[in-house]
Amino acid sequence: MSKDLILSIDNGTQSLKAIIFDLNGEMVAIEKIPFEPYFAKNPGWAEQDPDMYWQTLCAACRGLWDKHGIDQKRIAGMSVTTQRGTVINVDINGKPLRPAILWLDQRKTSGLPPIGGLWGLLFKVAGVSEMIAIFQREAEANWIKKHQPDIWRRTHKYLLLSGWLTYKLTNEFRDSVGCQVGYIPFDYKKHTWAGPRDWKWKGVSIEPELLPELTKPGETIGRVSPEASAQTGIPEGLPVIAAAADKACEILGSGTLDTATGCLSFGTTATINVTSPKYVEAIPLIPPYPSAVTGYYSLEIMVYRGFWMVSWFKNEFGHAEMEKAKNMGIDAEVLFDRLIDDVPPGCMGLMLQPYWSPGLKIPGSEAKGAIIGFGDIHNKGYVYRSILEGLVYALREGKERIEKRTGIPITDLRVSGGGSQSRNAMQVTADIFNLPTARPHLYETSGLGAAITAAVGLGLHRDFNSAIGAMTRPGDVFEPDAKNRRLYDELYQRVYKKMYKRLQPLYQDIREITGYPEEV
Repeated sequence: MSKDLILSIDNGTQSLKAIIFDLNGEMVAIEKIPFEPYFAKNPGWAEQDPDMYWQTLCAACRGLWDKHGIDQKRIAGMSVTTQRGTVINVDINGKPLRPAILWLDQRKTSGLPPIGGLWGLLFKVAGVSEMIAIFQREAEANWIKKHQPDIWRRTHKYLLLSGWLTYKLTNEFRDSVGCQVGYIPFDYKKHTWAGPRDWKWKGVSIEPELLPELTKPGETIGRVSPEASAQTGIPEGLPVIAAAADKACEILGSGTLDTATGCLSFGTTATINVTSPKYVEAIPLIPPYPSAVTGYYSLEIMVYRGFWMVSWFKNEFGHAEMEKAKNMGIDAEVLFDRLIDDVPPGCMGLMLQPYWSPGLKIPGSEAKGAIIGFGDIHNKGYVYRSILEGLVYALREGKERIEKRTGIPITDLRVSGGGSQSRNAMQVTADIFNLPTARPHLYETSGLGAAITAAVGLGLHRDFNSAIGAMTRPGDVFEPDAKNRRLYDELYQRVYKKMYKRLQPLYQDIREITGYPEEV
């Protein structure tokens, strides 16, 4: 019997999926298990039981065999992709010492001394001392070491979620280069741990021996252990191929390694990425992340809390639609898409600035969200569409920053993530960007990207270009509407691009009066 199938594990923020792909990129079977994203012992915290992720992985895999009748003997290998920046402390036996801290966690560590010496002087001269201080305050390791010193003393390895699942599968403390996105001492240019003199070791409380061994994407990171096989049903000894973090795998699953193709992710965090063989910082001093392909870089600009805003809207204002959808036996998203069918492009001037959770540098750390232009015509359908339009305006701004840094125009778009299933969101994107906008043939692009790395690593496809050619293809393509494009371009140029600059002084006043967001 030929081994012609690949098992892909996609551990997101709100669910875990175990997916079987064939070598043509078709999804043979999927088992998805949703879970609560996190629990919060204090306001702004976001934590999760690491064992929950593993038990969910086990249950999803068992579902593949039991419910879908997948013959495990046909599986050639597997790979894992996960949410980024979620950290787990484990002891010498690999047992978690505390809950995982998720990327959504907002706690900060106060009272840390600034980096001194030559580095401190260089940062001051370059005017980036505040950015470095933010890095120190955001680093989860610094918070654990200060507030839970006993936990830190007992920590044998400090792992990302990808490294934790790799350990549970293989009994090896290893992780993929492509997963290293977070507040850790990683050299984003050389794709290895930072050199001994790098300032990041001073910025975060991590000793080199606490970090796992790194493996390049497409290489074998380990084999499924007898213990993992017994719990999951995955064949013992199955090769585990290093993949990359979810956003990097989404890009690969969308079917491009071309710097002229923009890859948008309409997920919890909305992003625009291009893949480049050159190290280029889309925002100065914010490094490009590792690609799912060795030697490539992923230039990314984020809109934090991106399509989370859509979930926020549904939870706060969409109870009627969700209840109606439940009674009709359809997805609520269908009704929300219909909600804006009759709302005109541009929302009659209702404009949203999507900084519900500001980033490190663009926008500034004082930024807040805003909606302007209300009139008596506006209802919740207008607000919903303004969220979609505001997010796409922000991503267009990111496109222009990337083009300026690379010198390469972006000529077409690929869109993945939950929001890509909305035909209105896709058309809004095509119109605001004035570019043909395609969604891949398959919705599960992150899992597909992980499967592509496995196919290459196992030698089932010759290289990444041939694997992409065989396993990906565009699905629906949305062409820009000329009339809508002109309207959106005027709103973007004359209103949206001026909003943050005009509102910034008010955001600063709000911070000074209320203390939120905190200043560094």
